[in-house]
Amino acid sequence: MSNPTDPKRRALGKGLESLLPSHPAASVTPLESAGKPLEIAVDQIDRNPLQTRTRFDEAQLQELAASITSSGVIQPIVVKALTGGRYQLITGERRLLASRIANKTHIPAIVRNVSDQQAMEMTIIENLQRADLNPMEQAKAYQRLSTDFKLSQEQMATRTGKDRASIANFLRLLKLPEAIQHKVEAGELSFGHARTLLALQTTESITLAAQKIIALAMSVRQTETYVHGLLNPERKPGKADRDAAAANAQDPNVREAQEQLQRALGLKVRIEDKKGKGRVIIEYSGVEDFDAILTALGDKPEA
Repeated sequence: MSNPTDPKRRALGKGLESLLPSHPAASVTPLESAGKPLEIAVDQIDRNPLQTRTRFDEAQLQELAASITSSGVIQPIVVKALTGGRYQLITGERRLLASRIANKTHIPAIVRNVSDQQAMEMTIIENLQRADLNPMEQAKAYQRLSTDFKLSQEQMATRTGKDRASIANFLRLLKLPEAIQHKVEAGELSFGHARTLLALQTTESITLAAQKIIALAMSVRQTETYVHGLLNPERKPGKADRDAAAANAQDPNVREAQEQLQRALGLKVRIEDKKGKGRVIIEYSGVEDFDAILTALGDKPEA
């Protein structure tokens, strides 16, 4: 059973609530429903141009439409009033689309008297609190909160109830080549696959690796092993190499620790160990990589 006092659970509950005024605005329009749903004509509601979600599962929409036909819309959508008697959707796009499929003429909606900026932030955070956004949709949503609202990763974590390290990892996906991002959006590559590919340094190497991963239907674990092999290619050793290898043979436990660090960080890691002493070398190619390292170490750098 979940603990209602868990701060992360409380953060989830206050995500949208924190964006709304705690008291009614001084001048409330007659159209505002003050928290009570109104029946609004479906054809009077415009789609939200700031919608983070780009893909909707057609089968799931049909199932929702069938449910709405049978039982109606259980949870009202949220809209804001526009001029000319029209409304703009803030949250609840799946319910609105499914209602149209079900040929419903009206839908229950709560009208909020909020600014464009508040509406945009509400839309993004509502989407992030859902479980079915694909990884790139989540990455782009966090990026918008960062660029459009100047929120730090710590602030985003508080607003959405997500872990800060997870937010940093999602943002790093935006460093992938655009073609690979599309494959993540399409579900050809998972978040685990994508994060592992970030350890590679060039667009060409990432693209070639992604093609092979998809063609061979590699699991995330297989992908980690494959990428590790690309980062640490084997070659036929000469005598000097053999002598060095004999003197510095890597302990299996050290090698496993090295691979675990690479998987956790998505970066190239090398452990040089000599009788229990040595150093850990982590290669990074930019500020975001460095920030990910600090986050993994438990520090909280400014976003």
